[in-house]
Amino acid sequence: MTTARLAPGGTWLITPPSDGRLETALRAGPDVALLDLEDSVPPGGKDTARNQALDQLGAAPAHGATVLGLRVNPPGTMHGLKDLVAVVDAGLRGAVVLVPKVESARELELVAQVLQETATGMRICALIETPRALLRLADIFASPVLGGVVFGAADYAAATGCRRTSSSLSWARSSIAAAAAAHGIPSIDSPYFDLTNPEGLLRDAQEARDLGFTGKGAVHPDQLPAIRSALCPTDEEVAQAQAVVRAADRADGQTVRAGGQMVGPPLVAAARAVLDQAGIRTEPSVHGGNQ
Repeated sequence: MTTARLAPGGTWLITPPSDGRLETALRAGPDVALLDLEDSVPPGGKDTARNQALDQLGAAPAHGATVLGLRVNPPGTMHGLKDLVAVVDAGLRGAVVLVPKVESARELELVAQVLQETATGMRICALIETPRALLRLADIFASPVLGGVVFGAADYAAATGCRRTSSSLSWARSSIAAAAAAHGIPSIDSPYFDLTNPEGLLRDAQEARDLGFTGKGAVHPDQLPAIRSALCPTDEEVAQAQAVVRAADRADGQTVRAGGQMVGPPLVAAARAVLDQAGIRTEPSVHGGNQ
C-alpha cells in the first residue's frame, strides 16, 4: 500500500471519543477532526473508547470538507494493534490515521501493511514527539506511505526535559517544518494547550506559520478561529505580494525594485505562494518567476 492522498493542512481538531464530541467538532468545521484513542483515554478504557470512536466515525453526519481521522495508540503496543485491526474491520475509507511515537519509516510501513485491505484514500500521518524521531527525520520522511506529519510538543518537552516555550521548541519545530517542505507533505504544529490565553494561542499559531508549518492542531473548537486567522495572510501581506508580482511581470523576469526592496525570482515565488494561500491565483511568468 502507498498513501493515495496527502492529508490536509489547516486546522486539526483533536478530541476524545466521548459521545457527542465528534458532532460538536464537525460543527466547528476544522479541516481534520481526529478522535483520540491515545493520551485522552486511560488504559482501562481503551477498548470502550475504540468502539465508541469507530461507531461515531462510521455514523458521522455530512461534514462538508472536514476529513475524519483517528489517533491510534503506538502500533508496537497491544492497544495499537487492536486499533489498527479495528480500523480494518470497520472498513473506514478516506480517513487520517495518526500514528504516535513514530521513530522510523519501518513503523509507518508496518501500519500500511495492516491497513492495506481497506486502503482506499487512507492518509497515514506520523506524530513526531521524541528526540530519537528528530534525529531520524530523513528516514521517516523517506517513507512512501507518509501523508503528513504532526509535531507533538508535550511529549517532546517531557522526553528532553525542556520547557514548552517558543525558544526551547524552535529547533524541533523548524526541523520538522523544513523536512516536510523538502518532501512536499503537510506539517501540522502542536496544539496550544492553555485554553485561558487567547493571545498566547494567536502568537503561537503565528509562529507556526512563520516557521513554515501548513497547519496547527487544536484541543478545543473555540481555538479554531484564532488559528485560521494566523494561518491566513494578512491584507497587508496580500497587498505587498500583489505589488511584487505586478512589478516582476512588468520587468519581464528581471530583478526589479518593488516596495523599497530588490525583487528577484525567490521573492516572486514567495509572493505567489502568499497569493495562493489567500485564494488569489496567479500565473508564473515564462521567465522563471517561481524558481
